[in-house]
Amino acid sequence: MARAADLDAAPEVDEIPGVPLPRERTALIGHREAERELLEAYGSRRFHHAWILGGPKGIGKATLAFRFARFALAHPDRFAALIAAARDLAVSADHVVARQVAAGTHPNLLHLRRPWDDKRKRFRTELPVEEVRRTVSFFGTTASGSGWRICIVDSADEMNVSSANALLKILEEPPANSLFLLLSHTPGRLLPTIRSRCRRLDLAPLSAEEIAAGLPGVLDEAPDAATLADVTRFADGSLRAALLLLSGEGLAVNRGFLALADRLPRIDVAALHAFADLVAARGQTDNWEAFLHVARDWLHRRLVADAGQSASRLVRWTEVWEKMGRAAADAEALNLDRKQVVLDVFRNLSEVMRMPA
Repeated sequence: MARAADLDAAPEVDEIPGVPLPRERTALIGHREAERELLEAYGSRRFHHAWILGGPKGIGKATLAFRFARFALAHPDRFAALIAAARDLAVSADHVVARQVAAGTHPNLLHLRRPWDDKRKRFRTELPVEEVRRTVSFFGTTASGSGWRICIVDSADEMNVSSANALLKILEEPPANSLFLLLSHTPGRLLPTIRSRCRRLDLAPLSAEEIAAGLPGVLDEAPDAATLADVTRFADGSLRAALLLLSGEGLAVNRGFLALADRLPRIDVAALHAFADLVAARGQTDNWEAFLHVARDWLHRRLVADAGQSASRLVRWTEVWEKMGRAAADAEALNLDRKQVVLDVFRNLSEVMRMPA
């Protein structure tokens, strides 16, 4: 199932080495109710031209978006008997549309995401306005055949003010036979004017059983039972998080974080520095993502556990959350020392844990 690496091609944002990209997957893990809602809407008389697929990162929003796009491109007549009889959005991997979508070459499908900066050798931190303006030429040409022209925005959360306004302009006056699929990890933070022009479909985190059943379909080798139990426990409903845990040293990052957190407010300085070195290892972006995921999950659980107790302590937990978010964003945008972020996070956690309950 692993995708062959193209050493000459630029990397793709959110790519996990050895794992098929969402556009390459024909199977959907979970989200059957959401799939049914899209299918029923597609065959109805009042099909909306723009959708927000919402939910936490890594639960399959992009996979569902490409599955829907593939289905619409393969079956452009919404009122055909085949659509009424369909039970899901499946399209055979051998279908010409499926092959084109998987290769990223379908002329009627535009996938907008943060571009790779070849000069700096890293991805842009935002979805820039010049990417969104590609919709002008894309929708300004006649669709190949008599079908749809579909734009997937992946993700809409990463748009800046200019790119959000550029997208809003085309959503306000959508071209004929156009379909927009906006992926969002936090739909409530999108511009109200964008939300008002889209139909919202929220996806729930995957269950541990769904993750366990789905992993063999995207991996060359299934993990052993003990590893699988840890992965499904730590992944928090995200297939992407599960894959990151199994990729490189993601599982070691999670175990290391929890081992240090269990000792708080005491800090084993040597163990913390060794852990921070692991997270910040050069070129190990998966370790960094795994750290941010487990740290946010741990903080969320502390906020829930301490609800109703000391108000000042809850305020401090919230401050730690916000500080970590800003520090992580700055580290990525400005290429700052990630190790220092890790050290600061644990220093802040220790300070809060020393406060009276």
